Amino acid sequence: MKKFSLLLAALFTASLLHAQDSLTIRKIYDEALVNGKAYENLRYLCKNIGGRLSGSANAQKAVEWSKKLMENYGFDKVYLQEVMVPHWVRGEKETAFIIDGKTRIPVPIAALGMTIATPKEGITANVVEVRSLKELETLGESVIKGKIVFFNRPFDQRFIETGHAYGMAGDQRFMGPAAAAKYGAVGVIVRSLTGSIDDYPHTGATLSGSGTQQIPAAAISTKAADKLSNMLRLRKLPLIKFYFKQSCQLLPDVLSYNVIGELTGTENPDKFISVGGHLDSWDLAEGAHDDGTGVMQSAEVLRLFKAIGYRPKNSVRAVFFMNEENGHKGGTKYAELAAQNKEQHIAAIETDEGGFTPRGFSFDGVSKDFIKNINDKYKAILEPYEVDKLTIGGSGTDIEPMKEKLPGVVLIGYRPDSQRYFDIHHTPNDVFENVNKRELELGAAGMAAFIYLIDQHGL
Repeated sequence: MKKFSLLLAALFTASLLHAQDSLTIRKIYDEALVNGKAYENLRYLCKNIGGRLSGSANAQKAVEWSKKLMENYGFDKVYLQEVMVPHWVRGEKETAFIIDGKTRIPVPIAALGMTIATPKEGITANVVEVRSLKELETLGESVIKGKIVFFNRPFDQRFIETGHAYGMAGDQRFMGPAAAAKYGAVGVIVRSLTGSIDDYPHTGATLSGSGTQQIPAAAISTKAADKLSNMLRLRKLPLIKFYFKQSCQLLPDVLSYNVIGELTGTENPDKFISVGGHLDSWDLAEGAHDDGTGVMQSAEVLRLFKAIGYRPKNSVRAVFFMNEENGHKGGTKYAELAAQNKEQHIAAIETDEGGFTPRGFSFDGVSKDFIKNINDKYKAILEPYEVDKLTIGGSGTDIEPMKEKLPGVVLIGYRPDSQRYFDIHHTPNDVFENVNKRELELGAAGMAAFIYLIDQHGL
């Protein structure tokens, strides 16, 4: 009888806790959907500051404005972390042509981040098309030397999660130019990393550093890539050449900052749950989805807690990392300083896949038993808000250094719908107008709800 009474008491207590959780999460969503600030904050970031490549004047403006934004919200702590970042500049707009005998066909290209300039007169050479680094290696110096290598592996459209297609195609952009240089190539053009067929070239970082052989490298739009590939296939190769010119530079590193806002925990002020994205962006557009949405959602999580009067047990941080796009210095510095300060991080969430409709969260490096437990605890309460897909998967570039530096931290990736992200990612189309207000607010609310659950009940 006593055991039965204890069981009833436990069930009653659990029911009350679940009811309180449901009420709090409903308050979070109501505040986000009725009074949300992330969308208007994003408008300011995009329209009043714009593209924010590390080391640029706009990046510094974004740091100063972000710090002031968090201070105005009255977070318990707001501060900057110094970090030295690369300073790469694109220079004049790139030009490129397919040369077919006496015919010159203009095509859209964009210099890859961290690449070097062409000579002032540009580069003209025959083209060797390859689909993989392995094919490049097989052809070797006898075929590659003196040529422009054209990496033309498209997205694999069979993946439902488009990030997998990006990962499978991405080596040709990141490692392709350095690999081609070893075989004597004079330049590289890479098919843009997207499943869309359009005329927007997608930039992105390529490998650079001490010991890396450097040749000019650019992304070519997918429409232009298909045109060039067809022309190479239909005509004799010596008749088809490619010309491109770019004037980018890598300048000395400059001082920049991570921007951090914090709500101090009422019970465990020295334990931390963080949510963050990267404040820097590429220079082709406004950096709206990549990753203006992520940083504005992160600040919104803390604002939502304050608005509904929730004081977390553990300290909750919003972290705006600097230099994710072309160096990862901000994430590395954050992890180093957290380790130096002997901070205990319970969990870190990264939002860097755009501000699209929320789907759930993925957990980096955990077991199947862990995922089962997480689903048992939280799926039912998140399901009404359609943010209940809790799976094993990646987390994010900026929080990844915590894995080594902060033992015990659980790394989590926020997962919105992926179908449109790589149509926009790293292109001139990454503008505020392509962000949906409600989707953005739902994402901020979903992350706040999940952080609330972690704060209350742990992982």
